[in-house]
Amino acid sequence: MDIKYNKDGFVPAIAQDIATGEVLMLAYMNEESLKLTLETNIAHYYSRSRKKIWKKGETSGNIQEVKGFYYDCDADTILLKVNQTGVACHTGSYSCFFNEVEGVKDYKNTLSELYKVILDRKQNPVEGSYTNYLFKEGIDKILKKVGEESAEVIIGAKNNRQELIYESSDLIYHLLVLLVNEGVSLGDIYEELNKRVK
Repeated sequence: MDIKYNKDGFVPAIAQDIATGEVLMLAYMNEESLKLTLETNIAHYYSRSRKKIWKKGETSGNIQEVKGFYYDCDADTILLKVNQTGVACHTGSYSCFFNEVEGVKDYKNTLSELYKVILDRKQNPVEGSYTNYLFKEGIDKILKKVGEESAEVIIGAKNNRQELIYESSDLIYHLLVLLVNEGVSLGDIYEELNKRVK
């Protein structure tokens, strides 16, 4: 592996959540931190402000377990696919990239964003929320809704494309409620799906 470091001996490294594909942060590595990352499978970076190597999560516990290590076609940028413990950003946000420019919609993260909203409703109930109503009613009500929505997807598919889209969206929402209720993460699902594409 012949990584091209810049004139100061650094290479940018992007950390990406392996389960959701969400970009978590951008940091820098030098040769030593890169070597430590490969040896330990835990992300190590070089802090340019503190002028030293730091293991991500060393003090916070928010470590990044490296599951994939890639570099680009010019060998001057690194991509780490990680299992993130806790949050990646020092502000307390899961990702450092939370400042959204209005008018540009990223649909790729919609599923994980919806999952987060449903999880938040379970942890911080909101009066009048349909999601909280489902959690309050419990597993039997949630399962009933998943069953009903599954049947409506079948009917929608027989009718027309728009109805299929609408009913599929209902099914996915209720399925996410079920996953949150049962403590199953999207990462668990993606990991299982990943086994099926090999």
